[in-house]
Amino acid sequence: MRALNIFTHGDTLVVSSETVADGSGVQHKNVLELIDANRSDFEEFGHVAFETRDGYNNHKVRIALLNEQQATLLMTFQRNTDQVRAFKKALVRAFFEVAGKVAPALTSDQIVQQALQIMVERTASLEAKVAADAPKVLFADSVAASKTTILVGELAKILRGNGAELGQNRLFELLREDGYLIKRRGSDRNMPTQYSMELELFEIKETAVTHSDGHVTVSKTPKVTGKGQAYFVNRYAPITDLAVAS
Repeated sequence: MRALNIFTHGDTLVVSSETVADGSGVQHKNVLELIDANRSDFEEFGHVAFETRDGYNNHKVRIALLNEQQATLLMTFQRNTDQVRAFKKALVRAFFEVAGKVAPALTSDQIVQQALQIMVERTASLEAKVAADAPKVLFADSVAASKTTILVGELAKILRGNGAELGQNRLFELLREDGYLIKRRGSDRNMPTQYSMELELFEIKETAVTHSDGHVTVSKTPKVTGKGQAYFVNRYAPITDLAVAS
């Protein structure tokens, strides 16, 4: 397991998303997807900072730097395995120990009392949030595993059914603005960007079209994967009872 390294970024104690992924026993890319899909929730506890480092074969690795509240929130998204439970305790303990070293003017009893108070308040807040988000979690669990792909227009219907005032044209515009579909004019307009393909949010359906003069062209259509459906409902739909369009 990667060393549980808590360090200072600016004036804030943080832990890296790589450390959380390793300690939880999940892939780092899945942790980043959770953060990206729920960015507004994480940023209720402060700005999420990102850094990059050189990975294998000169590949750039994107890393999120999470403060204690954000790391605690991230843990609520993880399945409650023995490894996750043990890592939660280790994470809290590490933040407390480092905080004590950074602020030596506080006595150990004061640190413990502050920690207990913070944990009581944070637990109540997170439990309320988890309860409110339960429909989204159920939706994500069921849809993300689905092999069925849908058109962007069908995704717009799902989003409208879950409280998002979006039609097909507005959704295309939003996906382009947010970097999921190609924005520039040309033959590849509205095709998935490299970023969204790496996240496995889209597939491209190719259809051969035979014209009257006999020549054949290939028509390409972006289709949203099950994983993408869960991702975009988490990103764009308000918290409500989620209904999947049949």
